[in-house]
Amino acid sequence: MPKCEVTPNSPNVNKCVGAKPPAVELHIPIKNLSSQNSQTTNAPSGNIHFREQKGYFQRLRTMMNSLLIVLFFALPFISIDGRQAILLDVSQQQFFFFGITLWPQDFTLLAWIFIAAAFSLFFITVFWGRVWCGYLCPQTAWTFIYVWIETRIEGSSNKRKQLDKAPWSSNKIAKRTAKHLLWGLTALLTGCAFISYFIPARELYVDIFTGHASFWSTSWVWFFAVCTYLNAGWMREQMCLHCCPYSRFQAVMFDANTKTVTYDAQRGESRGPRKRKQQTNLNEPTLGDCVDCNLCVEVCPTGIDIRNGLQYECINCGACVDACNETMLKFDYKQNLIGYMSENDIKEVRYAYWRSPRFLGYGIAVIIMLIVIGLDLHGRSEIQLNVIRDRQSLYRETADNKIENTYQLKIRNKTQDTKQYQLAVDSEMPFSLIANPIITLAAGEQLDYPVTVLADRNNLPSGRKIIQFSVTDIKQPDQQVSQKTGFFSP
Repeated sequence: MPKCEVTPNSPNVNKCVGAKPPAVELHIPIKNLSSQNSQTTNAPSGNIHFREQKGYFQRLRTMMNSLLIVLFFALPFISIDGRQAILLDVSQQQFFFFGITLWPQDFTLLAWIFIAAAFSLFFITVFWGRVWCGYLCPQTAWTFIYVWIETRIEGSSNKRKQLDKAPWSSNKIAKRTAKHLLWGLTALLTGCAFISYFIPARELYVDIFTGHASFWSTSWVWFFAVCTYLNAGWMREQMCLHCCPYSRFQAVMFDANTKTVTYDAQRGESRGPRKRKQQTNLNEPTLGDCVDCNLCVEVCPTGIDIRNGLQYECINCGACVDACNETMLKFDYKQNLIGYMSENDIKEVRYAYWRSPRFLGYGIAVIIMLIVIGLDLHGRSEIQLNVIRDRQSLYRETADNKIENTYQLKIRNKTQDTKQYQLAVDSEMPFSLIANPIITLAAGEQLDYPVTVLADRNNLPSGRKIIQFSVTDIKQPDQQVSQKTGFFSP
């Protein structure tokens, strides 16, 4: 056993051979993570006044948003054959779509169209991530309209922030009043445009702005106007952060080849300010291409820092891409430090899209839905027939030894033209139709048509026989509909 005396503070504590080291308390410094996280959190506080940004992707977004808005307002004013091109007439239970009239019985076609649209969105998401949100989503389009109005009245993002903090004055009241009046007018026009898909547009706008609209028409217009005003004017990014379900499950459709707005951390880190056109590899080997200008955060509509990695709040609008490329151009650095890149692009790995299970799954689903829609359209009839038997008696015997059955035929003309139809009854047995076989129906009219079918009792076997009613368009014989029913005899 060593006889040397060892203390924790002894300088020769490790020189005593065979001595057992004493127990030493280790004091580990604890960092204040709460304060650190508060500086790097992605959750924006207060109103987000993002900067206007110009560039390739912003021109593309503006063009697509403008096209969406123009179509939204203009489509109800397009007429085909004297009727509004797109009109969902709830009172008459008819849906007019570019010359095609759909009835409640045809709404399965709309269901297939919505399903096909959903799978198409998923299919595009596999390639380009959340581009729908950045370039075609109505929430994004109207948000940028409202921000454009706000910028024209209150100034740049810094001026808007200063105006928020400034005390109330005549100048502030005038600017805020003008802004909210224009916001309200835009919201009212949006409400009218939306309801004009349900009520004829040319009548609705006149009635709303002259005060002659009905109570329900006015109520619905103002309801959607208020929703637009709140969503685009006040909530804005909150709709994308908390209300939009697409942001929550979009990552499920991503894979290593999905191109999303991505920051190239390998090239950009470590970030730091520097002079323009400074050669980072010569002056500061540890300094990356990111100059830490923070423009990517200032132009982001949802107020996030894309340099923190992929985040569900990102709507892929490309504003940070244009801002970063503009900065890289000033510093004479390579473009697309922030860009539409996939994980494999950053790793410089090539991978064929057709090998992706998501590509195959969503692509096949879209093709199947399109085939179903085509078959449904091809098999759609312009005539509707429903045969209802007389429930009071199965049959009646006449004095001249004949058997008759009575039916109620519900025949609808599903077109927007007056039609003449030929009514007939088909069977292997000799049956006679006691009714006028020529029927004239106006556009969209439904007729309850009572008919009697007569047969000679001596030529009929007892029991139930199958007969078939058919209704044929006289001018278009290919338009025919038929339905089978039963004929009873003793």
